[in-house]
Amino acid sequence: MRLPGHAHRRHPDDIVIGPLDLPARVDEALAVQAVAFGLGADEVAVRRQIVLRHMTYPGARALGATTEGDRLVGFVYGMPNSRGHWWSTVVEPYLRAQGLDDWLDDSFVITELHVHPGYQNRGVGRALITTITDNADEPRSILSAIDIESPARGLYRSLGYQDLARRVLFPSAPKPYAVMGAPLPLRR
Repeated sequence: MRLPGHAHRRHPDDIVIGPLDLPARVDEALAVQAVAFGLGADEVAVRRQIVLRHMTYPGARALGATTEGDRLVGFVYGMPNSRGHWWSTVVEPYLRAQGLDDWLDDSFVITELHVHPGYQNRGVGRALITTITDNADEPRSILSAIDIESPARGLYRSLGYQDLARRVLFPSAPKPYAVMGAPLPLRR
């Protein structure tokens, strides 16, 4: 997929969405996440190991957003959810309290989605999340996002995600999160 969509030739401002060998490009991806999410070096080092472990899970896949020079400016990765995954064990009590813990079954979880701030508001995040979920076998998608009104939460809502649980606390995370879910395919 090419954004903004020059039909016949590549333009320097084009962004191409396509498969990403995330383990091979993990440092580039985490550099994007660090800028977009405000992470320090210690947090990046921890997340590096998490990303590499996640990519060994069955069905895990990643997409990247690259410029003409193959610069990675955004990425998304996810996998079929499992109640045995750490994330699920943390969010399950919050979802159960809402009577919504069935969302943990037969869902594709968006684990991370980040776009470099210089490339935000161009449809890159939307293209990444819709493209990765278009290929999901599961009938719905779940994710977590910091529980504040933000452009990310607005994007997720525009795609059909709704709050399933709020004020979710992850160990060592300084801010509460919201768990959101949407039927697939996502709204365009």
